[in-house]
Amino acid sequence: MISSKQPTIMGILNVTPDSFSDGGKYTDIDNALQQAARMLAEGVDIIDIGGESTRPGADPVTAEQQIQRVIPVIKAIRKELSSVIPISIDTTLARVADTAINAGATMINDVSGGMDDPAILSLAAQLDSPIVLMHRLGTSKTMQENPFYQDVVQEVLATLKKQTDAALQANIKASHIIIDPGIGFGKRKQDNLALLAHLDEFVATGYPVLLGTSRKRFMGSICATTEPSELVCATAATTALAIMAGVQYFRVHDIKENRQAADVAWAIKMAAQNKNQSYLT
Repeated sequence: MISSKQPTIMGILNVTPDSFSDGGKYTDIDNALQQAARMLAEGVDIIDIGGESTRPGADPVTAEQQIQRVIPVIKAIRKELSSVIPISIDTTLARVADTAINAGATMINDVSGGMDDPAILSLAAQLDSPIVLMHRLGTSKTMQENPFYQDVVQEVLATLKKQTDAALQANIKASHIIIDPGIGFGKRKQDNLALLAHLDEFVATGYPVLLGTSRKRFMGSICATTEPSELVCATAATTALAIMAGVQYFRVHDIKENRQAADVAWAIKMAAQNKNQSYLT
């Protein structure tokens, strides 16, 4: 697990036919390897590999199907590209996570926060694996069917508290838990914006925070575009702002652009901290 507090870029590698932005592009192992190599060249810190689309309305994919999609790619990356780059398995199923880690993955990214398959928590503890616990309202199939919150920030925080407590009870080390407010997962536009405006409250929990805004639809409604690939700059803007709020992990499609945004924002943040410290000495 990357322990530095500097920005950590997690690159998305969906080996699915139906993901919202890049579905079908990397189902071929050669294409997946080329994309992974491009990510490495552009400064990615973690490669996040998923075999099930979690876009709104997506149908669930069996463990066997996910394994058939992700394992050859994980093994190929380890053999052809890097033996050391951290690889995250994006799944909610313990069987998939177990198989992926045995094949060379090093951490788990669970968009259900341990809700779909609670066995994934005991597995993470057993394997001593870092795990991302994300907030999602309902399932991928149903999450955008009239989501509603009285206070989205406090409700998401409360759910994440339950999830992190369950992880601790399963004997996962606190230092291995990362939380994700789940932008776009059962959220309206105003909910996503409220969460982004209050990321500091998630940082204040003491757990590292992962942000996943990459190319998401709510930003398209602000920028007057329906094409996800046109939201690279919008994503980079959220990356820069989130760094100022203390977020550490960023799950993105576009590595180079978000790496630049993250590094510049981090440099500015460090300059501000250094100035403040000089006043105290």
